[in-house]
Amino acid sequence: MREIKEFTAWRTSGFLALMALLLALFWMGWAGYGLLRERELFYLWHLLLALLASWLLGAGLFTVQPNEAVALTFLGRYVGSVREEGFHFANPLAQRKRVSLRVHNFTSEKLKVNDAQGNPIEIAAVVVWRVVDTAKALFQVEDYQSFVAIQSEAAIRALASRHPYDGEGVSLRGNPEEIAEELKAEVEARLKVAGVEVLEARITHLAYAPEVAQAMLRRQQALAVVAARKLIVEAAVGMVKEALAGLEASGVALDEERRAAMVNNLMVALVSEAQAQPVAQNLHLSTPRIPMRQGTT
Repeated sequence: MREIKEFTAWRTSGFLALMALLLALFWMGWAGYGLLRERELFYLWHLLLALLASWLLGAGLFTVQPNEAVALTFLGRYVGSVREEGFHFANPLAQRKRVSLRVHNFTSEKLKVNDAQGNPIEIAAVVVWRVVDTAKALFQVEDYQSFVAIQSEAAIRALASRHPYDGEGVSLRGNPEEIAEELKAEVEARLKVAGVEVLEARITHLAYAPEVAQAMLRRQQALAVVAARKLIVEAAVGMVKEALAGLEASGVALDEERRAAMVNNLMVALVSEAQAQPVAQNLHLSTPRIPMRQGTT
């Protein structure tokens, strides 16, 4: 396939061509009046030339809107594009195709794909793009808008299959910025042939497939519980160490048995999910006797 790149087409001010068109119309009117009055071949030739000039001048006039381009083809060949907004005159025999240079959004459907670990997931993304080369967009792909949609979905599937949904390393859920940059580069590489620039690409929907959603939810809950318990145990160990160090610094000496008992009690109190309940021990209290006087009962 021959690569086609955009270049600027020949054009001139449409107002100059409009003035020439008015002169051609005046010329045509003069020739027509003369032909009706004199009925000579001289006026007929002038009338035909004036009609041809008027048609050519009128056919070559066109306008370009802001953020729009017009691509020109003449006898099957691309002869350039006009990007400058305004009123223009170009080759009247050339065909004109308009291309929007505005920013477009493409939002994919929810795609079902397996991630790097083989888990079925649902994923969708939005791609922000615009045309930067009108010649490539029109003449190197059949339909550049459909091409953007198909290639964007292919890039999303390829990205999802390279990364896990969640876990160690770069994951789809845990590293959204890195995934967005990788997705943008993936889509832009695929759309380069169509003269399309990708401004942004970002995941808009990410979830496990319905058939494994409950199982994965329980797995995530279990991992969260394990992580929380691990954090609690690590914090409790640190607090016990600080308590023992504080007792030693204050001069309180504990033998190995009491030290082990203290560590056990502190760990149970700190790690247990239930609140610690105080336990009252039986205390043997001696009741003081009151001496009784004689004669009293």
